[in-house]
Amino acid sequence: MSELAVVLDIDGVLVDVADSYRRAVIESVRRVYDETLDRAAIQPFKDAGGFNNDWLVTDAIALYVLARRQGFEQDVPTFADRIADAGGGLEATKTVLKSELSTDNYERVTDAWEPDRLRTVFQALYLGSDLFAELEGEKPPFDADGYIHDEPVLVDDDTLTALTDRYAVGVVTGRPAAEASIALDRVGLSVADEHRFTMDNWKQGKPHPYALLTLADRFDAEQVVFVGDTLDDVRTAGNAAAEDDRREYQGVGVLTGGLAGDEGQAAFEDAGAAAVLDSVNDLPAYLQRLD
Repeated sequence: MSELAVVLDIDGVLVDVADSYRRAVIESVRRVYDETLDRAAIQPFKDAGGFNNDWLVTDAIALYVLARRQGFEQDVPTFADRIADAGGGLEATKTVLKSELSTDNYERVTDAWEPDRLRTVFQALYLGSDLFAELEGEKPPFDADGYIHDEPVLVDDDTLTALTDRYAVGVVTGRPAAEASIALDRVGLSVADEHRFTMDNWKQGKPHPYALLTLADRFDAEQVVFVGDTLDDVRTAGNAAAEDDRREYQGVGVLTGGLAGDEGQAAFEDAGAAAVLDSVNDLPAYLQRLD
């Protein structure tokens, strides 16, 4: 059994997605419904849990915008807290709205909600025309340059070398497989297919522990450190620890995603993070202290 395996999230850890995925969330709702929320509204939904990919966040924000048209008056933080209390994710979003709106108004919201159209618009904005045609296999609904090209790399080459030279390294992400490959190629990290979990080969999504538990088995590791930028990343490690008493699992938060500063640090700690780092570039030094 090897000593330690490192598992990395991609978004907010290896690449900055503030001007790509998060921009696509807001602009997709605007294009479909002619109104939207500001980008700061995304984080409360993320913190609520259960939104493993940004298509789901887009759906939740679209439902919120549509509900406001029917008189729904809760602010975003309150609404997100209610979603968290209901279990997190899109189903909890619908449960909360159904409990708050009249039957007729709730039906008006769901009738106006177009998840397939939202997804298509999201992918067109994010991928751009050429990649959309290549990856989606159809003509894009409009011309776009693609926000995917606006993802600054967050990880230094020296950090990747330090990690891959000393530890087994895997990836767990909510991205589709093709988009994960694009990001990993951009940062220069080579990860074997059997050591990657993406939207395409992991149905449950974070914070379900399946992917982390499977990688722990495949690496035959005594200890697994999972590094992410959301509370669900930390919860994933905690859920893995609850199911596998043969190994130690640590969730490590980084402050380069939507959670930042003292509030971000406190949120990660409250979620059970073993450590909170300014960025993934602080990870090698942290891991050396574990050896």
